[in-house]
Amino acid sequence: MPNPKRRHSRARTGKRRAHDHLVPQSGSVCPQCGAHTIPHRACRSCGYYKGREVVEVETD
Repeated sequence: MPNPKRRHSRARTGKRRAHDHLVPQSGSVCPQCGAHTIPHRACRSCGYYKGREVVEVETD
């Protein structure tokens, strides 16, 4: 198994890691209640997904 002979410089390491940053999570709006939700997930505030209730949400 080959091993590196010399260490990589900080600049070379930084260039390689240029695309490893965190990406903000995309969001959408629930058509039922208007709350911000994650796409392709049931709404946490009303429990609806694709027009029908899939999760029963407790109301305080």
